[in-house]
Amino acid sequence: MIKRTLYFGNRAYLSLENRQMVISKFDDDNKPVKVTRPIEDIGVVVIDCPMVTITSGLMEALLENNCAVITCDKSHMPVGLMLPLYGNSTQNERFRDQLDASLPLKKQLWQQTVSQKIANQSAILKHIGIECGNMMAWSRSVKSGDIDNLEGRAAAYYWRNIFPDYPDFTRGREGAPPNALLNYGYAILRAVVARALVSSGMLPTLGIHHHNRYNAYCLADDIMEPYRPYVDELVLDMLKSGYNDFLDKEAKARLLSVPTLDVVIGGRRRPLMIAVTETTASLYKCFSGECRKISYPER
Repeated sequence: MIKRTLYFGNRAYLSLENRQMVISKFDDDNKPVKVTRPIEDIGVVVIDCPMVTITSGLMEALLENNCAVITCDKSHMPVGLMLPLYGNSTQNERFRDQLDASLPLKKQLWQQTVSQKIANQSAILKHIGIECGNMMAWSRSVKSGDIDNLEGRAAAYYWRNIFPDYPDFTRGREGAPPNALLNYGYAILRAVVARALVSSGMLPTLGIHHHNRYNAYCLADDIMEPYRPYVDELVLDMLKSGYNDFLDKEAKARLLSVPTLDVVIGGRRRPLMIAVTETTASLYKCFSGECRKISYPER
C-alpha cells in the first residue's frame, strides 16, 4: 500500500490518540479544528514551521511504523531526517551481510547504479528532443566501479541540456533557479530511499560508493541515483506548466508528490515509493548472495 506524505507548514499541535495522529490547528477563520490520520497510512512527515509541536508519543508511533520525519530550516529547505533504528525482524543478520559485502561486489553494484542512472537521464533528454546517443553509449560502457567516471561525463552533458530555457544553468546546492526545486525534490526522494533501506534491514550510512565521513545516509545517496531523473522530469513539467522557478507554497505541494510518481520497474508500473522498496529488497539479496543484480526503474 502506498503511504501518505503529510506536510505541515503552519502552526499545529501533533499528538497521538488510539493509534491515530491527531492534528490540532486553526482554520482560515482562526477557529480550532482537529483532524485525524491513521498512523499505518503515513510514510513521510515534513515539518516546515517552527510553531509545529509534536509529542514524543506520536514520534515513537511514527518511527515504530517506519515513517520518515523530515524537518526544515528557516529557509524552508529539508535539514534533518529521523528514521527508526530497527526496521526488520532479522536486523542483525542483514547488517552482517551488508558489512561483509566484498569490494568487487560493491564496485559491480555501483556499475549497475551508474549505468541505469545515465540510461534514465538519456531517456529524459530524448523525451525533450535533445540528442542523447552519447549518453546511451556511456550507459552501456560503464565499467566496474565506474573507473572512467562516466557518471561525471554524463552529468556535465545532461545538466548543460536539461533546461533549454536556462542556457547557463549550473547544477549546485546553492545555485540559481531551478536548483531549489531540484534540492527539495531530492530531499523528499532521499527520505523515501532511506526509509526503504531501514525497512529492508540495512544501514543507510554504509554506502557502496559514497563514503563521506560526515554523511549519515551514504547508501541512500547511492541507491537514489537512478531515481533522480524522475525528480528532474517533475521539475521540467512544473516549469512548462507555469510554476515559478523558486520554491513557493505551490511548488512544494507539487514536489511532495515525488513518492507517488509513476515508475516502471521489472516491467510493471509502480508508485515510486513501492518501486524503491523493490530496489532495496533486491539490494539486500545482492548482499546475501541470492542474486547479483539490483532492480532499478527504467525510464
